[in-house]
Amino acid sequence: MRVHFIAIGGSAMHNLALALHEKGNIVTGSDDEIFEPSRTRLEAKGLLPAQYGWFPEKITDEIEVVILGMHARIDNPELLRAKELGIKIYSFPEYIYQYSQDKQRIVVAGSHGKTTVTSMIMHVLKFHDKDFDYMVGSLVEGFDTMTKLSDAPIIVIEGDEYLTSPLDPRPKFAHYKHHIGVITGIAWDHINVFPTFANYLEQFEIFADLTPKGGNLIYCKDDKKLAEICSIDRNDVRAKAYTVPSHKIRNGKTVLNTDYGPISLQVFGEHNLKNIEAARLTCQLLGITEKGFYTAISSFKGA
Repeated sequence: MRVHFIAIGGSAMHNLALALHEKGNIVTGSDDEIFEPSRTRLEAKGLLPAQYGWFPEKITDEIEVVILGMHARIDNPELLRAKELGIKIYSFPEYIYQYSQDKQRIVVAGSHGKTTVTSMIMHVLKFHDKDFDYMVGSLVEGFDTMTKLSDAPIIVIEGDEYLTSPLDPRPKFAHYKHHIGVITGIAWDHINVFPTFANYLEQFEIFADLTPKGGNLIYCKDDKKLAEICSIDRNDVRAKAYTVPSHKIRNGKTVLNTDYGPISLQVFGEHNLKNIEAARLTCQLLGITEKGFYTAISSFKGA
């Protein structure tokens, strides 16, 4: 498949480009600026544009799919040319959903901690040799890329509440249609596009409401606004709340008190303890036993 990325240099965009290239697709892209580490990583695979800027002549009818990044503007000349030619245009989250329609989708959202929780889930699944795809917002120890697309039965996605693309003002995480949704907490962010806290809060209400029949919604009950959103009056959704687990500090290290004995951690702080609980509840829904989770998470060093 021939795929062209408009604004290929973005964090998520360049990782998707690398993932599709790895699968044997013909990948091209454009951008008006590309910073590290995107530049070096694209260059290593021969995907770095020869020059910066937008070149509508790059868009030909040989291209089957255009993936549009948030960095591009609505009047981008390459986007306009793709529309003229009737080429299928996806935003980054729309493409991830299209690729993962037949997978079980786990989406981790929240104003803070979502990268860490996503990384914890990935770490535990890898520890237990589970086959899975993923999309996470930063490089994670033990993983070469931030995006993996394969024939795996599940995908773990870090969900972003920011706008989808210049053509779509919906939050990115609204496109993933999660089966298991996690919300770590809500603290007003992206004030440039959500001018009031109510606007921002609405994005997470959308996420919670998108939990399907038989789906699961995991959330931190210590966040009062979040608890209001997730204590939804739906009998067809399983909502699970978490808080700081029982623990102690021993010789400067955090130790979990569990039914399987003390579990020494390599991370610390109340926020990480909450993140661990979010990851534990998620992993249990994915078939990881509680004991198996604790064994794996003891070696997690952080996102």
